[in-house]
Amino acid sequence: MRDRGGLAARTLTPAEPAGAPPVLLVHGFGSDGAADWIDTGTAAALTGAGRTVVVPDLPGHGDSPAPRSAAEATAPALAAALLAVMDGAGAASFDIAGYSLGARLAWEVAATAPDRVERSVLGGLSPAEPFTAVDVGALHRAVADGTPCPDPFTAAIAAMVTAQGDRARGLALCVEGLRSTPFAGGPWNAKVLPVFVVGENDDLTRGIGDLAEGLGGAGLVTVPGAHHEVPGGARFRETLLDALAR
Repeated sequence: MRDRGGLAARTLTPAEPAGAPPVLLVHGFGSDGAADWIDTGTAAALTGAGRTVVVPDLPGHGDSPAPRSAAEATAPALAAALLAVMDGAGAASFDIAGYSLGARLAWEVAATAPDRVERSVLGGLSPAEPFTAVDVGALHRAVADGTPCPDPFTAAIAAMVTAQGDRARGLALCVEGLRSTPFAGGPWNAKVLPVFVVGENDDLTRGIGDLAEGLGGAGLVTVPGAHHEVPGGARFRETLLDALAR
């Protein structure tokens, strides 16, 4: 593992390169690159298809350092960090796949550098920004000293964050940063329209069909599973491979 652009990242190379651009895989909130992409077999399936795969850990996740402030964890800042990883990998252009928060950041990467992004898979993307409903002050108090959160949704996020132990403060800063730069959709200016993948039992992605249709016919594939189950599913992996195939 190498530290590129401030993020820890693994680069997996194929035995027989296919001559296609590398694939950047971006994990979800509270997870890491290994859990979402390596342990599930997706990264191995891509290298088996001849693709070089770059798997970073977002700030405060996995082996990457925690953000020092919420400003380092806004969507634009995280997109810039991911682009720095691909700069370090020498990738002028690349495919990208993200799940949940990773999909939201994949969208930001494509908005920031549309000329560099080839094909995209956005899995488990919420059409609305979930973190806008978080009481950030209450979340930080819960992390600092265990103060209960009166709001049920904030309490659920606080439980998820504090379960991460030493990572909790950094994850809370990620929530604050992302909350300040909420996902708002908009035009897709990268080279190829994305493919959206949603779980059939995933309430978080409700309404994503309208977003896909608004882009002018982006692909939308429904696979088995709830939100947390989709990344490990065979159908998700097969859909991703098909969408990124050359």
